[in-house]
Amino acid sequence: MTRNLMRKIIAIQLLATFILLFVSKAEAQQQAKIFKIAWLAIGSATSISRYQALRRILPDLGYVEGKNISFEFRSADNKLDSLPALADELARLDVDVIVTRGTPEALALKNATRTIPIVFYDVTDPIAAGLVDSLARPGGNITGFTGLEAVLAGKRLELLKETVAKLSRVAVLWNPQDLSSAQQWKESQLPARELGLQLHSMEISSADKYENAFRAAVKARSGALAVIAGGLEDSNRQKIADLATKTRLPAIYPRTNFVDSGGLMSYGRDQEEALKRVTIMVDKILKGTKPADIPVEQPTKFEMAINLKTAKTLGLTIPPLVLMRATKVIR
Repeated sequence: MTRNLMRKIIAIQLLATFILLFVSKAEAQQQAKIFKIAWLAIGSATSISRYQALRRILPDLGYVEGKNISFEFRSADNKLDSLPALADELARLDVDVIVTRGTPEALALKNATRTIPIVFYDVTDPIAAGLVDSLARPGGNITGFTGLEAVLAGKRLELLKETVAKLSRVAVLWNPQDLSSAQQWKESQLPARELGLQLHSMEISSADKYENAFRAAVKARSGALAVIAGGLEDSNRQKIADLATKTRLPAIYPRTNFVDSGGLMSYGRDQEEALKRVTIMVDKILKGTKPADIPVEQPTKFEMAINLKTAKTLGLTIPPLVLMRATKVIR
């Protein structure tokens, strides 16, 4: 073997060793990457359950907490004025993506960062709220899942009309400080007129006002109650369900968990579907897809729950045609 050939062989071996070390180092760095997912909540109990659900679903996509993913959770404890500071705090943590529920939280995050990806899972109308340019092409750093709550508000009034005989006046519980809630209240007006229903406004922006609002609704001779979807209502669902039963107001809610808490009936999008699809969006973002390129999705599955125990307490018989449409019945 000549000296030149020996030198070439040694050079090739050294180059191969260098490439191997470089690739191994790059793989080690990639494996060592721990993605940070933040969650901003307006309320506490319900948001925590959704947050825990996200943590439960992510392992199915290959994420292991402590190995390649970590979490940050912040709650405003139903204080809307706390959201901006919490959003700023999360933006400073250099997280990879922030997940949140509704319009107030998403708006606070948008004001806090235009670079960190944001994914929402329950914004009524993200275009009207100024969060995205369009559903197909969100633009910017925000995408998510819209719950179509403004449309469903009318459907709930229709179900109340079918359930409560001779119903003419419905109290509507909503939060004027929540843009999404206010929009649902507005969108309820037309279907109410078409159904021949008068609406009594129960404008509540803090939990300590509920009891007086229920007394006022009864005094206004409301025959039933429709609860509009919102973070404040979701966090106080047990209190609302108890007051509805106490004041003998047949009520319809936006989520099944209200019925689990003793509410009469609910109609809304499938919660599990929304969380699964939002989790897939988070996975895409962590793998490099920009939120601007991920279309905002809409629900395809809906669920209706009825609590027959509560109906019996209220002395109400659920019509068979209504009962047969329920996807969940508590007996």
